[in-house]
Amino acid sequence: MKQASEVVIVDSGGANLASLTFAFERLGVHARIGREPNTVTAASHVVLPGVGAAPNAMQRLAATGLARAITRLTQPVLGICLGMQLLFGDSEEGPTECLGLLPGTVCRIYSAPGRPVPHMGWNQVKCDREDPLLEGIGSDDYAYFVHGYAASVSPVTVAHTEYGKCFSAVVRRENFCGTQFHPERSGRTGARVLENFLRL
Repeated sequence: MKQASEVVIVDSGGANLASLTFAFERLGVHARIGREPNTVTAASHVVLPGVGAAPNAMQRLAATGLARAITRLTQPVLGICLGMQLLFGDSEEGPTECLGLLPGTVCRIYSAPGRPVPHMGWNQVKCDREDPLLEGIGSDDYAYFVHGYAASVSPVTVAHTEYGKCFSAVVRRENFCGTQFHPERSGRTGARVLENFLRL
């Protein structure tokens, strides 16, 4: 695999920074935690993770200048879980104005008998179109999800998952891409997605 020159994981206040760092280490890549706009801007690949609430995450990114820096990036950017949701225009959680890099609104998932919220656990990732991010991933592959909000299927959707209704599991527009699932917790499927991201 061609090595990324420097991977930076944005410190968005989430609790999954260590597990993401370990996931990259398993691929032989040292990933730094970035808390300053200059560090993020200088990276070859940027990962925007997120665990928690959209309002708190956006406030943190705005206060540190990272929100503005992220919107100007031209290198590959991967949003994970809440980090993917922050790439969209806005979220019903709050409600919150997000980064506006992808069109659309992230909406709340509603519970139903047999479908508790948050959506938590393993679910199928079904590819909608070919994309380098999903090379080697089949529609019978599973990934690990933990979320209570989701983005509807749209022109930026690369793969979807069903939980009552379909939502975007993987999205991409130019250099900005995202996974609603946690690749760092998704075994072989997640490792392959991270490998593919590093090749972008």
